[in-house]
Amino acid sequence: MNVSSAPSPSRPPASRRPDRPLLAIGLRLMAMTMLSTMFMLIKLAGSRGVSAPEMVFWRQAMAVPLMAGWLLATGRLGMLKTGRLRNHAMRATTGTLGLVCNVTAAMLLPLPVGTTLGFTAPLFAVLITALVMREHVGRWRWTAVVLGFIGVLLITRPGEQAVPLAGLAAGLGAGVIVAVVSFQIRDLARTEEPIACVFWFSFFGALFAAVLLPFYGQSHPPQVWLLLVAVGLAGTLAQLLITAALRYGAVATVVVMDYSALIWATLYERTIFGSLPPASIWLGAPLIVAAGLIITWREHTLAKRISPTSALDEGATEESLGEAGPAIETSAPALQRT
Repeated sequence: MNVSSAPSPSRPPASRRPDRPLLAIGLRLMAMTMLSTMFMLIKLAGSRGVSAPEMVFWRQAMAVPLMAGWLLATGRLGMLKTGRLRNHAMRATTGTLGLVCNVTAAMLLPLPVGTTLGFTAPLFAVLITALVMREHVGRWRWTAVVLGFIGVLLITRPGEQAVPLAGLAAGLGAGVIVAVVSFQIRDLARTEEPIACVFWFSFFGALFAAVLLPFYGQSHPPQVWLLLVAVGLAGTLAQLLITAALRYGAVATVVVMDYSALIWATLYERTIFGSLPPASIWLGAPLIVAAGLIITWREHTLAKRISPTSALDEGATEESLGEAGPAIETSAPALQRT
């Protein structure tokens, strides 16, 4: 497979499929279910002695053959062709660091808290836009940023040790990195297929994480290996579903469904780990969710591109252009958190 063909200045638009909003919403809800399931499995595997670097390796390594096999079976392996391997490697470096933060947050924090902190990515995207890129940010988005960080303070309750400091740093660090990755994805989306962004992220991410395997890798009982396989399957499926949802509906239609992950996180925390999130989550989470919705609404009304950060998972970072051609209309990645 030749992956070094020179890229065109921009990827030609494909014919737009008719919108099927109910299907798009259903696919996005399924994606959030898979994403929440992945983090539940990560927390479960972590409780059985799997380290974060090892978890990241198997998450990324599992996705590579799954996606390559799927593209080969559907006769679309050529979609991985690229002339921008260096850009993909740089994006994978940043994204893998974000994935480490997300995995660490899932292992150290109650799932609803880690999930809610993941919703802060749009807030950091606005800050980067204003302070680093020197673009104009109006009062609506500044209000949303203030509102969102008040929510963070309510959840964390500084001085009361409401959440572990390392987990808080990992959760907020993931939000910052997802926001940064969104700008890298926006650049890649000009010339690259969405599935190529996902594939090369997993490919290079697995290579980077493999460097740490001699230090963190260890043998596990069969049940733990099954958990690691399930982590890879759930994460890959979440990424594919996120991309598929954008083929049938606009980002503004489906992005609100990302907040359904908080429901799954709460259910998993209660049923699998036998605990409920701290009461502060119900004070801070609505403010953070409202802030994300305000940013999404405002950028949509301004006819700007919704960046992947308005979503949850790092997988949404790959949404910027769907296979049928719809562009992400505003901020940085959902996610991938995947």
